[in-house]
Amino acid sequence: MGPAELLVLTFPGPTVTVEAATALVRLRDAAGVRVIDSLVVVRDAEGDAAYGELADFEHLRGVEGLDGEELPLIGPEDAQEAVELMEPGSAALIVLIEHLWAREAAEALAAVGGRLASGVRVPPENIDEAVRAAEARVAAGE
Repeated sequence: MGPAELLVLTFPGPTVTVEAATALVRLRDAAGVRVIDSLVVVRDAEGDAAYGELADFEHLRGVEGLDGEELPLIGPEDAQEAVELMEPGSAALIVLIEHLWAREAAEALAAVGGRLASGVRVPPENIDEAVRAAEARVAAGE
């Protein structure tokens, strides 16, 4: 298996939308990643939370491809941690993905006794900031 990552995607509304569920289905179909598991967490205006599979939500049952084969790896503890990141009246989608694009590299490392010892997820806004700073240095002739 290649490197995996657990993502918590939050949404400002009371539930995960059909558009968000459709985007997850497209992610499942992408060549570079595999969705291992996903879980929806909703937090009402009073702060109480509930969680369930995407198919547990009536308005999402018509999303084609939603019944993918996932392993039940995300559980109540993960849902509770997500709740701590959420505002009242919001929803979250927890997604565990495998980076398939890195599987070949991981297999090559293992074949020579190596292993991936660490990984750091860098948020896109940090990359954007670093690119702007590098472009400014280039423009200034540094």
